[in-house]
Amino acid sequence: MSRASHKWTAADIPRQDGKLALITGGNSGIGFHAALELARAGCAVILACRDHIRADSARGRILAAVPNAQVEVLILDLASLESVRAAAAAFLSTGRALDLLINNAGVMALPERRLTRDGFEMQLGTNHFGHFALTGLLLPQLLHAGARIVTVSSKAHRGATMDFGDLQWEHGYRPWPAYRRSKLANLLFGFELQRRLERAHAPAISIVVHPGVSNTNLFAAGPGQGGGLIAKIIPLFIALIGQSDAQGALPTLYAATAPQAQGGRYYGCDGLGEMRGYPVEVRAETQAYDEALAARLWQISEELTGVSYSIDATASS
Repeated sequence: MSRASHKWTAADIPRQDGKLALITGGNSGIGFHAALELARAGCAVILACRDHIRADSARGRILAAVPNAQVEVLILDLASLESVRAAAAAFLSTGRALDLLINNAGVMALPERRLTRDGFEMQLGTNHFGHFALTGLLLPQLLHAGARIVTVSSKAHRGATMDFGDLQWEHGYRPWPAYRRSKLANLLFGFELQRRLERAHAPAISIVVHPGVSNTNLFAAGPGQGGGLIAKIIPLFIALIGQSDAQGALPTLYAATAPQAQGGRYYGCDGLGEMRGYPVEVRAETQAYDEALAARLWQISEELTGVSYSIDATASS
């Protein structure tokens, strides 16, 4: 695929006045910078975060940079379906339409197998099942012209396996393969959602992105928890090869706002190995486009979360 000659930056974001965005994990890293730039462009922003103190701090930093910004906090713990349902219900009760849903929050390469409150392996549960449930619950407010659902995956999806015989890593848990699986799940979900929206003739679109290798707190909060030498090396390694979280937020912002961004596409970075750079369309690993694999994951996700998507009925109502 061709590479764009123009280096797209936050300065290219069209005005977003009158729009409303909900960003999971909007208190730090890529989510924070996406929220900041959207607010700067006039978009009202909801920071959907687990920690109220950190979310309030992020809100304060955005308001300090953009005094007239409209920024709200919504408590959301993606590792708890009860919390996901409560957060969705709180938003739905306002009756507002949602223009942008950015599924950004996540955990990475936890050294030991941990479970969500619902018994899911933590990475798959947080990165995929939580977002699957949230998106499904909020979907009625997203089925209108111009609405976009952006799901953040990772370069790390390459080499992943979607083993339905041991989806939750009950046997032989390995941190990085578990993370890769959750990121492949993000791609399968985002592409399948676009197919279902198209079949229902719904005007909203679903896009998947990756941030390259960005210097966020994911590395310290994930593999860095293991302590020892790896916890010391990781920050140095990421600082050497990675890019800032502000730069890493550009593919997300491009997918969320650029008029030329299209549903069902995958956007990443234009640099060597897609590790850093400016937004450009990229190609995911072949299995990410496997419709049978996506359909099976979708069915399992509905069964495990209890959230069923009724796009046809909602879109036509």
